[in-house]
Parts: sequence; C-alpha cells; structure tokens
Amino acid sequence: MDESWPRVLDAEFGAPLPGEYRAAPEDFVVEECLDFAPEGQGEHLWLWVEKRDLSTLELARRLARACEVTPRDIGYAGMKDRVAVTRQWLSVHLPGREAPADLAERLADAPLALLEQCRHPRKLKRGVHRANRFTLRLSGAVVDDPRLEARWQRLIESGVPNYFGPQRFGPGGRNLVKARAILAKGWRKRHDREGMLLSAARSYLFNQLLARRIAAGDWDTPLDGELLVLDGSASQFASDGLDAALLERARRLDVHPSGVLWGTGEAATSAAALAHEQAVIAEEAALAEGLVRAGVRMGRRALRVRLDEPSLMYDEGTLTLGFSLPRGAFATAVLRELIDHPSL
Repeated sequence: MDESWPRVLDAEFGAPLPGEYRAAPEDFVVEECLDFAPEGQGEHLWLWVEKRDLSTLELARRLARACEVTPRDIGYAGMKDRVAVTRQWLSVHLPGREAPADLAERLADAPLALLEQCRHPRKLKRGVHRANRFTLRLSGAVVDDPRLEARWQRLIESGVPNYFGPQRFGPGGRNLVKARAILAKGWRKRHDREGMLLSAARSYLFNQLLARRIAAGDWDTPLDGELLVLDGSASQFASDGLDAALLERARRLDVHPSGVLWGTGEAATSAAALAHEQAVIAEEAALAEGLVRAGVRMGRRALRVRLDEPSLMYDEGTLTLGFSLPRGAFATAVLRELIDHPSL
C-alpha cells in the first residue's frame, strides 16, 4: 500500500512534529450523532451504548448472545474505533418480547455500559447517522510545535482532505493485499462476508485519486466536468460552468469536489475531472477491473470535508482537539495533517 499520500499543509508549514494520539482508549473519544430520536414504541429495542477498547462487530456479537437473537437481528449505523471510548446506538429485533431483565449483568464481562434504552419501529441501518463527534488528546513534541495552531486554523478555513483512514486497509495494509488476490481470482461473497475487501480496494483507488489531485493543487477547486457535493448532504450536481459564484461557494466550503468510488456504471464526470480519474484507473487497471467484475456499483465521495464545531485546548503537556465530521469521514485524516505518527 502507498503510505506516501501527500498532506496539504506541508507546502505551507513544513512537515508536522511527532505526536501520540491514542496512548490510551480515553485519548480517542467518539460520539455518534443522529438527526432523530427513537420513537418510544416498536419491535426494535434501541440501546445507547458506551464501549471501551472493543470493536463494534464484537459488541454486536455479544449483544446478540445476551439477547438470545442472531447477529442479523442487531443493527448499527457505523463501525466505531476499537482502541477508543465510543458512544453509539445499536438496535435489537425483539418483536413481542422484552429484553432480558438481567441484560446489564449478561454484558458485565464486556468493557461497555448501557446508557439508555428505547423502542423504535425500525432496525438501525448502516449510514443513517449524520456525523461523529471526536474528542482527541494529543501528546509528545507536537504539543510544543509553534506551527500547530496555524495548521489547525488552516484546516478550519480550508477543509480536510477526505482520505480513508489506515484502519480501512487493516494492519500493514493486509486488507488491500487480500483484496488484490481475491479480485484477481474473482470476488465471491463467501470470501468477503462483510464486503471489507471490496471496500479496501475502492478506498485505495479513491485515496490515490485524492493524492493525485493534491499533488496537482486542485483537490479543493472545482474543475471542468466536476461533480460537486453540497456540504452536509448527499446532494450532488455537475459543474456546467466554472463561474465566479461557484468558485466562491467552493472557497466558503459550501460545495466540494468529489472523487469516484470505482465500480460498474457510467462516469459522472468529464473533461479535466474525468482525466484525473482515468489516469488513476489506468495505473490500477487490474484492481479496477476486479471491482467491476464483482458487480459493486460506482459511487462518489467528497474530496474534502469541513470541520464542524472545532475546538483546541492545552492542558499540562497535552492538547485536546474537538470536532465533528460527517459520516464516513475519518478523524485520522485530520490528525495526519497535524502530527507525524507511524500509523498515519
């Protein structure tokens, strides 16, 4: 896997200083944000759960056992970091019956707490959350970096490259290595039950495209033939003409250029924007062709994200960052612009 994807801030500020960001799970706190609340009645029991040093998949498995249901009866909106303290909703399909009265006791051996319970008519589906709120504590040389606050302010003003984080590719990029092998032979569901390998392959191609756009200096600027994403929504529209008003909207972070998530279907871009995408696909033709054969549908992802509600606070040799990101964006993409760490 290419670990040299460029940062956008280095040209202006130089490389960041070393730092630590996950010395303990409490240094990485994530809270899921929904746009709605459970209705209070229905077949699904929704649980607001805080977990520590536990993956979402393992949490779902333990919850299924405790409630005596199958894993497919458990719903969650997104995968949260394992080495972290995270709060998120999960749902359990319990038609016509209550949760075990001793549910908390059944889960007592797991590093989690049940904070709230409520009924809802529907299962919690993937991707329905609006955003995630992060509180990250940094330590090390970076805390005393005189450029740190300026780097942070530039990200607030100009946005963050929307790279997929290293956790998408597995330790040492193993998911991508497996994806190349599986796609070369022909992808089958039995080899990739959760679709993690397909996701790793598409994420890699997207990161390659974003890196190319950063190197060209146009990652945050609409190009001819661009498909733009409206900030804070899934709405997309083609840039029929690059007038001053549209360029100003991009400067204000109201709209963002997008990149392809490769698969079957027709390209939504043209002209200069399409040329970037075609160049990346040509370099990784085997991976791209494997995704098409697997039948995954082409999608789009913003090349840039806005930091919402940003905050920065120093305290006795540590630095705490607070911010919200839209669903699907990675806090590690923010951190790699601010600190030097081998995992980023």
